[in-house]
Amino acid sequence: MKYRRHGSKPTVALWTLIAVADLGLLVGAIGAATMLLILVGLVALVGGVVAARAFLLRSVDAREAVARRRA
Repeated sequence: MKYRRHGSKPTVALWTLIAVADLGLLVGAIGAATMLLILVGLVALVGGVVAARAFLLRSVDAREAVARRRA
């Protein structure tokens, strides 16, 4: 008998479908406006994290450039 491996693509697709259905039920339960506000907040949070990481990485490069000029 052939058995499917754990984590095969049909299994992942099924769980993705279930997750999308759960999101639909959540939107129906709490309302579209509330869900939109939550989504906007998450996007703003992720944008802030990305901007902070870019700023921190850039400041490290600037310090290295100053050190190189002095050497």
